Amino acid sequence: MRTTLCDTLGIDLPIIGFTPSEHVAAAISRAGGLGVLGCVRFNDADELDKVLGWMDANTGGRPYGVDVVMPAKVPDEVKGVDPATLIPAEHREFVDRTLAQLGVPELPEGQGRDGVLGWLHSVARSHVEVALEHPIALIANALGSPPADVIAQAHDAGVPVAALAGKAEHAARHVERGVDFVVAQGHEAGGHTGEIASMVLLPEIVDAVGDRAPVLAAGGIGSGRQAAAALALGAQGVWTGSIWLATREYLETMPESEPMQQALVAATSADTVRTRIYTGKPARLLKTRWTEAWSQPDAPEPLPMPLQNLLVAPAHNRIHASSDPSVVSMPVGQIVGRMNEVRPVADVVADLASGFTDAVTRLTEISDA
Repeated sequence: MRTTLCDTLGIDLPIIGFTPSEHVAAAISRAGGLGVLGCVRFNDADELDKVLGWMDANTGGRPYGVDVVMPAKVPDEVKGVDPATLIPAEHREFVDRTLAQLGVPELPEGQGRDGVLGWLHSVARSHVEVALEHPIALIANALGSPPADVIAQAHDAGVPVAALAGKAEHAARHVERGVDFVVAQGHEAGGHTGEIASMVLLPEIVDAVGDRAPVLAAGGIGSGRQAAAALALGAQGVWTGSIWLATREYLETMPESEPMQQALVAATSADTVRTRIYTGKPARLLKTRWTEAWSQPDAPEPLPMPLQNLLVAPAHNRIHASSDPSVVSMPVGQIVGRMNEVRPVADVVADLASGFTDAVTRLTEISDA
């Protein structure tokens, strides 16, 4: 299981693993893939710097990357407008009322009451500044092409840039703007995702930009068979995210996430919903009593990014602390139906590699028959 992507990034397996957990990211890199640490949970640069220092010391000298959330268009919060003042009172009242109806308790005084500021453009820029002070191998942007000056800043530091795309025209724009890797993310993926399924999207993007930039396949990849299918469709590697949520190392970073893992392990591939309630942009989440509350007639329309996340982030902190699997708020893809147990990262990587080999062997036998 090796492609030219491995030589480009200095990895053994063309498996890119996105995760908010530094313990998971480091374990993916040590196992031969490229762990990509999601930076959005870090509210200040010093906190991220400390965690990346830990990554430097715990990846065994193997490469790793970071993922930021940065729209190409500069939003109002960079122009001097405090986004918190733009959240309507009715939305705050709905969230408070819903949490009470779901039985989610208040947090103790002084614990986790702030929102996640990493969704703000200004904070994402500070993430880039800090990340480039470390020996990272990749910067990925979850919202498409970063601003031109950020791409140039990364390139000046010798760091390639990846961006997610849900349409072939998005991928073409990314490459024209200087993006080095395109992540073709299908409809079934967790988190922000478009309308086109991976089986259709991937070859369209490969045909559009594959001669100019390597394409990574994302969405619906949780086994070696699915990774083999992605490479057969023209991808140079796979971008995985959901499967790392059900790993033991995830609890090393976030021990309060055990109820979330219980909910994921119990879920089927039908137990997700694509909604704007998490960030303001369409994202696939685990279907729970929290997501169902937002689909009721009395629920307000979700706010645009970044206002929606600023609205619900404190609620998410309360939900995570409540230890109730039925109200979990977690982005996850339809591949959740394969996540039937909590396992070490190394076992997941090994299964991806062995499943890939088995699939290729089976196809070889068919072609030789």
